Amino acid sequence: MIRRPPRSTLDRSSAASDVYKRQVQKRGAAIIAARKSSSALSAAKAVRDHIRSWYFGTKEGEWVSMGVISKGNPYGIDENLCFSFPCTCKDFKYTIVSGIKWDEFSKGKIEETQKELQDERKDALGA
Repeated sequence: MIRRPPRSTLDRSSAASDVYKRQVQKRGAAIIAARKSSSALSAAKAVRDHIRSWYFGTKEGEWVSMGVISKGNPYGIDENLCFSFPCTCKDFKYTIVSGIKWDEFSKGKIEETQKELQDERKDALGA
């Protein structure tokens, strides 16, 4: 799936944000209800798409979102988290795309996600 920065035409109101967040949080249950089966197929498709991008590479000028280790990232995300970044792929290597300017809504969601991942890491490591 090709990813591009969010457009300013999207509804950024707190009401729309709350609806979106609830939908994302319940997407697994929605898939199960719609398909009458597990959301594992959706997860498998995401893995397939991830590997396809890594194996075949991305087209010139395009990037994909990939969950990669955040070490040395250009966005200031805490080190050693598995985080979704815009990436290009070539010759079985990925490169995190730098220089993307996020709007305030997106920055807030990125910070929220980072905090959730930091808390999960802390819980998992018992720190």
